[in-house]
Parts: sequence; structure tokens; C-alpha cells
Amino acid sequence: MVEGTVKFFNSNKHFGFIAGDDGKEYFVHASGLKEGTSITEGDKVSFNVVEGEKGLKADQVEKL
Repeated sequence: MVEGTVKFFNSNKHFGFIAGDDGKEYFVHASGLKEGTSITEGDKVSFNVVEGEKGLKADQVEKL
């Protein structure tokens, strides 16, 4: 699991970006959030990294 901070998340469009503690940026879609999890800018999160169509993507995202 990687940890990071939510940089931006648009709850209307269901996507955003997470700044990983490893210095990389990850795309996150609402479908990648663990059930019952909601995120907003500034939240500390942990997640798995998967290769998406357009690059690195956060999956199984949960708040810390």
C-alpha cells in the first residue's frame, strides 16, 4: 500500500488526483474507493497502485 494526500477530488465528476508520499501523482476514480469511503482535498489516504489506460491509478483507496 502507498500513502498520500488527496490533491483534488471532484465529487460531481467522480474523479481526482492523489499526491503520493513517493513523489508520484495518481489518478483516482470513485470506483477505486473502498465501499463507504468518501474523500476530499487534504485527506490522508492509503491505496494500491494499478496501471490504468493513461498511467498510474489509485485503487482500494481508504482514509487514514
